[in-house]
Amino acid sequence: MARPRKPLLSREGIVAAAGALVDAEGLEALSTRRLAAVLGVSGPSLYNHFRTKDEILEAVADAVSARVDLSMFEPDDGRDWRTALEDWAHSYRAALADHPHIVPVLARGPGRRPAGLRVADAVFGGMTAAGWPPSQATRIGALMRYFVLGSAVASFAGGFTEDRSAYDPEAYPHLGQAHLLPERGRSVDEGAFETGLTALLDGLALRFEALGGDEPRS
Repeated sequence: MARPRKPLLSREGIVAAAGALVDAEGLEALSTRRLAAVLGVSGPSLYNHFRTKDEILEAVADAVSARVDLSMFEPDDGRDWRTALEDWAHSYRAALADHPHIVPVLARGPGRRPAGLRVADAVFGGMTAAGWPPSQATRIGALMRYFVLGSAVASFAGGFTEDRSAYDPEAYPHLGQAHLLPERGRSVDEGAFETGLTALLDGLALRFEALGGDEPRS
């Protein structure tokens, strides 16, 4: 029998299948045996491309990082540093919102992941080019990462129950409307993100001015 013109497996195909499995069922659903079954191959075949399951997860996480828009940090883009951070934060959160189960892996940091490192490099480069001292640019990158990842870990509104009886007014006098939060989850969570992002950027603008910066600049 002639060999197939294309290999049965590729790194990209493995990552795509693993990502789909994690998206559908969570991190705990991924195993090399399960992934091999999904791909219709034997388990050892995966090891021609990845040594361990953790390497596969790292690649899935990096594929999500690669979806984050970094164009706002290009030297000729024209957006000032505040607008660049705001647009980047929205793109970053959108990528995580589409793949929430991989967030715990992303939260470990970029490590050696190429796309993750490109994100860190772009944010730091954009801030230093705008006039932020390197130490402050590092802190801004960390701060924004904490904020965006935290917003993607879980839904605040979804953490409450729709059972009104759970909120005894004598024990929780200020939670009389808490049972309404789950049905308004998306609005609450998105509003919280926007409020927090604006507050962070307002605070950074004041710090930039205190450091001797003029108007936010690119």
